[in-house]
Amino acid sequence: MKFGVVQFPGSNCDDDAYQAVRTVIGQPVEFIWHQSEDLVGCDAIILPGGFAFGDYLRTGAIARFSPVMKSVDRFARSGGLVLGICNGFQILLEAGLLPGAMMRNQGLRFLCRPVHIRVEQTTTPFTCAAKPGQVLEIPVAHMDGNYFCEPATLADLERNNQIIFRYVAAPSTGKIPGDNGRGFDASDREANPNGSLQAIAGICNRERNVLGLMPHPERAVEFPLGSADGLVIFQSMVQSMAGTNPKIEQRDLPQIHSAVRA
Repeated sequence: MKFGVVQFPGSNCDDDAYQAVRTVIGQPVEFIWHQSEDLVGCDAIILPGGFAFGDYLRTGAIARFSPVMKSVDRFARSGGLVLGICNGFQILLEAGLLPGAMMRNQGLRFLCRPVHIRVEQTTTPFTCAAKPGQVLEIPVAHMDGNYFCEPATLADLERNNQIIFRYVAAPSTGKIPGDNGRGFDASDREANPNGSLQAIAGICNRERNVLGLMPHPERAVEFPLGSADGLVIFQSMVQSMAGTNPKIEQRDLPQIHSAVRA
């Protein structure tokens, strides 16, 4: 299997994603320039964090028109795995591969610190190696990470189990998140620092092969970085493409294996 990391003008986490795949999980990986429509035979695509095209107009608004996104769109619709991290998540939203939009952080400040996110669903190729309810410590670094969608879209996300990660309080605080017993508190600025709707940190598409999340798992893959919790996302991708995880079944992801090349 082979990963591809797309590079846009202004990407600044592309090397981090490359190293996480190449050095830590030991898989082949290649950079893909945004002007290319050739995905070079990759089985999984990563849209990395950064400030594509300087975030002009709106985060991801220009990048979604890059030639590579035509191929990413076709790849995703054929069942290929696409992971959008931070700015990559914003690009997926602008491209219509995921529903919703990003607004400025509630406090109108750039945030760069570790956060805690809870795994809400493990029946995806990005979380199949995780445990239900597992809390991951992963850093964020963004100005526009306040996820929002219309009530009808939110209802669809909840009904289809597409909310994959939620911001929660750190387990070490001893704090029990509230919000009517649902296990998260969207109004808690410490736990949900950007004010995201329903404390949403990451979502997937209905087919479950496209994931976007604001925290940076590639910055949390080795203990010297402060946390290795992000590693489970990359390990899940490898397991799902190799067909070695029983949580991922053909009925859950009807197209995913057709996109993976031997």
